[in-house]
Amino acid sequence: MGLELVSVIVKEYDEAIAFFVDVLGCVLEEDSPSFDGEGQPKRWVVVRPIGSGSGILLAQARGEEQTALIGRQFAGRVGLFLRVDDFNTSYTRMTSAGVEFLTAPRTESYGQVAVFKDLYGNKWDLLGPA
Repeated sequence: MGLELVSVIVKEYDEAIAFFVDVLGCVLEEDSPSFDGEGQPKRWVVVRPIGSGSGILLAQARGEEQTALIGRQFAGRVGLFLRVDDFNTSYTRMTSAGVEFLTAPRTESYGQVAVFKDLYGNKWDLLGPA
């Protein structure tokens, strides 16, 4: 058993793809036309961190309720955790690309960590080796 995908609600597919691929370093695994449960057209967009078994489904918001949740999916808490092999390189690359880090890097028992926001405001932990 394994976790295949987690959804992140986004404003617009292409800006989300650019952030997850160009800034975070994920791979665009799939971008295909699809339909929602009501038969409305949408895109099936999956990005995956390199070497990860789990991917991220970028789900464009529809309607007021979903739009209101963009950037607040985790009620202000860290809800996503991006593990990297080279913490310092990733941190420097992301900072140079304009990613907002909310905490300075620190070392915990489980490894290096710094909290950042994605392009919509969701909080993530950038995690590196201990």
